[in-house]
Amino acid sequence: MLQTVFERQLPPEQTIRAALADTRHAPYWLDALPERPRYPRLGGDGRSDLVIVGGGLVGLWSAVLAKERFPDSQVMLLEARQLGWAASGRNGGFCEASLTHGEKNGQRRWPEEYDTLYRMGIDNLDEMQATLEKYQIDCDFERTGELVVAVEPHQVDELRGDGFLDQAQVRAEVNSPTFLAGHWDGTDTAMLNPAKLVVGLGQLASRLGVIIHESSPVERLRRLAGGRVDVVTPHGSVDAARVILATNVFPSLLKRYRLHTIPVYDFALMTEPLSAEQLAAIGWQHRQGLADMANQFHYYRITRDNRILFGGYDALYHFGGQVREEYEHSHASFHKLASHFFTTFPQLAGLRFSHAWGGAIDICTRFCAFFGSAYRGKVAHAAGFTGLGVGASRFAGNVLLDLVHGLDTERTRLQMVRQPTLPFPPEPIAYPAIRLMQWRLDCSDHNQGQRDWFLQTMDKLGLGFES
Repeated sequence: MLQTVFERQLPPEQTIRAALADTRHAPYWLDALPERPRYPRLGGDGRSDLVIVGGGLVGLWSAVLAKERFPDSQVMLLEARQLGWAASGRNGGFCEASLTHGEKNGQRRWPEEYDTLYRMGIDNLDEMQATLEKYQIDCDFERTGELVVAVEPHQVDELRGDGFLDQAQVRAEVNSPTFLAGHWDGTDTAMLNPAKLVVGLGQLASRLGVIIHESSPVERLRRLAGGRVDVVTPHGSVDAARVILATNVFPSLLKRYRLHTIPVYDFALMTEPLSAEQLAAIGWQHRQGLADMANQFHYYRITRDNRILFGGYDALYHFGGQVREEYEHSHASFHKLASHFFTTFPQLAGLRFSHAWGGAIDICTRFCAFFGSAYRGKVAHAAGFTGLGVGASRFAGNVLLDLVHGLDTERTRLQMVRQPTLPFPPEPIAYPAIRLMQWRLDCSDHNQGQRDWFLQTMDKLGLGFES
């Protein structure tokens, strides 16, 4: 098979080792936060109009939107550990308008309503920006767009059209010898600091009257008389009229959905701040987010204090589909990312990585969020964001509120919302099946993007993946 650019142009091993020598293994966004609010553990029994399970972005947006829509309602949010400690506080900070994990996926699955989904995605991002401005939530929000780059010759023609940049133009934007062409959409994506967003939304929710409890893992739901639901934790329970489940990659409290997502571990590096000379060497004056076009793709962006986050490529699934802290650290993945970083930016040799971390992504078979209801509509849940949840989390919050209130809206009429997604097979079938898919995607990257019979079959079944 052909070598990729990251195999043809290897940086010196000593450059990689020096860059990783003093790296802290912790999510940069969370590690760099100043002291942040802590919320008490639930103790005893209570009662609420709405209980939200999960203190990530979906849960927090649901809480804020609930109080904006129904100011007099009682809303409680229960978080197992601390707000935003999982995917919401350790992602790349790409806030995309897309609700469908990109145009290709949306067009293939819901061609008749894709224009509506695209419009609703843009509206959602506009409304999110307006909320941040209205409540003065400082999360380093910059609507600079995303620059998709070709790093192999066969990828260039796929980018042609409005926004196309040839080799000279793309390198004038961000100077990398690996970039052969690019496509820049300046409105559909914003960059932000996800941990600051979590903190800001938590503080806003609290100001609006939401009762937040951390260190309060929900163990189960129980039916109560009158259609109400008992939300049970180790140290107390809440009698709720309605419940929203925003537990992301963690096993669903609704057993019927436990095979609908799998945890796949993604990894990222963060550099130390670049000097003025280093910034001049790479350009990047428009501060776009970047991503390349491979199946095993990289995403990278520049922060407010001029660090570079470089992530992606490896996506590791562990047998049994469990979420464990030891899976968040992969020295082989960090080494590979560092190698690819210096292939991308050889002029930055000598730069060090301050932080390295990993986290679980909630992958589902349709590669974008799915929704469901239970307990005669009193419980609603969303999961399966597949790495594009920062922007879609707000849209999901609105959908979930529509569902638990039994509202007939443009959102709830969407096929995307009404259609279920296929579950993954159980173990021991899941692990070899997922590994086979990853291997065939890797082979495609080494064969000029050609999709073999296996990938084509998965595409026809709606199970194929294109980044």
